[in-house]
Amino acid sequence: MLAVLRTRPAVRAGALAAYILLVEYARVLASEIPNAFVPALLIGGFGLAAAAWGIAPDRLGLGTSRLPMRVVGGLALAVVLLIPTAVRVGTIASLPVDIAFAAVAVSVCEEIAFRGALFATLDELGGGGLAVVGTTAVWTAAHALSHPPEFLFAVAAAGLLLAVWRMAFRDLVAPVIAHVIADLAL
Repeated sequence: MLAVLRTRPAVRAGALAAYILLVEYARVLASEIPNAFVPALLIGGFGLAAAAWGIAPDRLGLGTSRLPMRVVGGLALAVVLLIPTAVRVGTIASLPVDIAFAAVAVSVCEEIAFRGALFATLDELGGGGLAVVGTTAVWTAAHALSHPPEFLFAVAAAGLLLAVWRMAFRDLVAPVIAHVIADLAL
């Protein structure tokens, strides 16, 4: 089975997408269990990060070259992601420390899974366009269980923005920073 996954990029991409969706759905379902919200976030997040096992950091878009540009890019992406919240009326909610920590972990792990491992696999299979469209589609499907239908367009738009950045700059650091900030602010 492992030999098939190594030699057939389409099979590997499909298996990876299925694994990511399964982990995301299991995480959402487990978080509904009383007192299991934070553990479900953490365990599910680390299960997502496992999708990148064996993939070189440079293929994931991780690295320290051009780090200042990557950080500034992440802050700029976060501003764009937070535009919809800027029009909301009300106060900013503060998260309990355990939930904030879990939200950070899940944000990082989702980026590693979606725009790291899945993007790299789809990019190898059919190029950047396929990677952008494929990761955005799987990202949106993965959030269909945890978000109301009226928010899925915004989820897809956020996924598309982060995937286009990943393709254009071959960078995952900025999407990680933006995702963390957006999750903590929302």
